[in-house]
Amino acid sequence: MVVLNRIYTRTGDKGTTALAAGGRRPKHDLRIEAYGTVDETNACIGMVRLHTAGHEIDPMLSRIQNDLFDLGADLATVETDKPLPYEPLRITQSQVDRLEQEIDRLNGELSVLRSFVLPGGTPAAAALHLARTICRRAERHVVELTEKPDEKVSPEAVKYLNRLSDFLFVASRYVNDKGALDVLWVPGQNR
Repeated sequence: MVVLNRIYTRTGDKGTTALAAGGRRPKHDLRIEAYGTVDETNACIGMVRLHTAGHEIDPMLSRIQNDLFDLGADLATVETDKPLPYEPLRITQSQVDRLEQEIDRLNGELSVLRSFVLPGGTPAAAALHLARTICRRAERHVVELTEKPDEKVSPEAVKYLNRLSDFLFVASRYVNDKGALDVLWVPGQNR
């Protein structure tokens, strides 16, 4: 388990940060950017939860926040040929499956969507849309990382972020009175 008895270490003062299994990377490295944006997604979901306390999606968001720490650990632990003294934490297909089940359950109660949805409606919905856009950025970074020949990323990590952004979209509609309070895009409305 993690022990944090000292918050600053000064080891990052020269612009590098440590990976979970050892080694250092520049703080602007794509892998660091990827799991940093996962952390940003998690922080935004924490802000969402200020608006969802007592709502049925709040326990789902709590589980997702924990999953995002798992995902950060996954991305921070680079696969190498050397055995590690511990089993690295990786995102699993069951975590992806759970998101799909929750998406299907929530989406089954929504009104039919006949236009694109603008971020807004309730504060919770607007915050969920912000979390969705940050999640999409994290997904783009992780996908870019997978395209680098010297980097390995589990397919489940990419799937999880893709499903999570879908979940956040569906959840935004769900907290908007199951779509009744959605703000719909009207193409060319202000010409």
